Amino acid sequence: MYAAVDLGSNSFRLHIGEPIAGQIHIVRTARDPIRLAAGLGPDNLLSEEAQATAVRTLGDFAAVLRQYRLDAVRVVATNTLRVARNAERVLPRLEDAIGYPIEIISGEEEGRLIYMGVARAMSGRHEQRLVIDIGGGSTELIAGHGDEIRMVESFSTGTHPQSATYFQGGHISADAFQTSVNAARAHFEDMAARYRAHGWEAAYGSSGTIRAINEVIARNGIGDGTMSYASLLALRDRLIDVGHVDAFDLPGVKRERVIVMVGGLSILIGVMQELRVKTMHAINAGLRLGVLSDLELRANRQDRRDLAIQDCMRRFGVDAARAGRTANIARKLFDRLAPQDEAVTHHLLRAAMLHEVGLAVSHTGAHKHAAYIVEHGDLPGFTAREQRLMSMIVLGQKGNLRKVRDVLAVPDLAKAVLALRLAAVFMHARVDADVDLLRLRMKGRIDVETPRGWLGQHPTVAAWFEKEAAAWGEVGVAFQVTQG
Repeated sequence: MYAAVDLGSNSFRLHIGEPIAGQIHIVRTARDPIRLAAGLGPDNLLSEEAQATAVRTLGDFAAVLRQYRLDAVRVVATNTLRVARNAERVLPRLEDAIGYPIEIISGEEEGRLIYMGVARAMSGRHEQRLVIDIGGGSTELIAGHGDEIRMVESFSTGTHPQSATYFQGGHISADAFQTSVNAARAHFEDMAARYRAHGWEAAYGSSGTIRAINEVIARNGIGDGTMSYASLLALRDRLIDVGHVDAFDLPGVKRERVIVMVGGLSILIGVMQELRVKTMHAINAGLRLGVLSDLELRANRQDRRDLAIQDCMRRFGVDAARAGRTANIARKLFDRLAPQDEAVTHHLLRAAMLHEVGLAVSHTGAHKHAAYIVEHGDLPGFTAREQRLMSMIVLGQKGNLRKVRDVLAVPDLAKAVLALRLAAVFMHARVDADVDLLRLRMKGRIDVETPRGWLGQHPTVAAWFEKEAAAWGEVGVAFQVTQG
């Protein structure tokens, strides 16, 4: 049984699901419409009041999670915490409340997880599809075929900025609505042709705002009663006629959610105009189901992150044989260092596979280029935190260690840096098989013990060991080589 917690800009949501016969059955849900995005000030700092509300909600969610025996829990945060300038200070407080690490995911990763959820809900339908998700702070457009994602983009427009900017005080006018639609279109116009070229057999709206729009249209027979472009315009006209969000009292949406719906409707009309979408379907699937599906894949050793590493290697022309040799050596060395955190093992192995990716930019400073690519590249399945950790391991593969001093303060990460540095040396010297003859320890200082005569057989390694001793000495760690 798995749990997914979504810290969205409009609402915090929780799903607990159990995989049964190829489907994920939702056994418990929880939702709190806290409107986190409204707590962002002009300086993009999350207010104390918004933080306190988030902590209370996450405390309630933690109580729900404790009622179940869960195999894995994943908590993801989206646009508001992506843009909040004080997110790093806020995050520990939120993590204490929920009791689990919180991953601030990129907009592209959010889009991929949304599509995974939609594809899972429509298992067996191998159609060409477009998925639109309008959140509180961003909008994701994803094009794919069946389970395969072909295009994913995240756009920095959502219900909160549209509502706050163009419908101030809840007032709705024809001019304000048109201005809001035009502003939304400006976000999508540059990419619209690519999406139209990809094409789709059906378009789906996966967000709560789109489902609310669909509910209002269907229950009140607005337009033709479906999510057609004509029905959206008819709903727009109804909103303009009433003139204020407080005067809109049709069934299908709570009064406090009308302002969110207005902003979302203007974005949706803008998307449909730019992409020339004539009709779409609201679907009750998206980010949380995608997170649950991803947790299930990881449990079954079908981790998207490994596919992302392979794709990145192909994209930058990495020599797979050299990378594989380096990763194999690094794994052997790291195991001898007796790490405590299994997650660091995975970070090290993936960093080893990408340690030469910077050669595609330049041989000069290739490790620095590689570190930049690993941290900032689009790697599906990875969080920003994971990419930063791998990036620092890659950066530490050679040269001075002062640049990764903070990482060296964490024992397992220091061991990972050491393992990759030595693995790169041994790979270049082609002493893979002889690595099994070495003894390696790192407890306060680094001790390397070689068989008698081993360094004489590998003179270049001896030269590298001298450089390593100097580099580690600069950060206050003794590097000692002895012969057994």
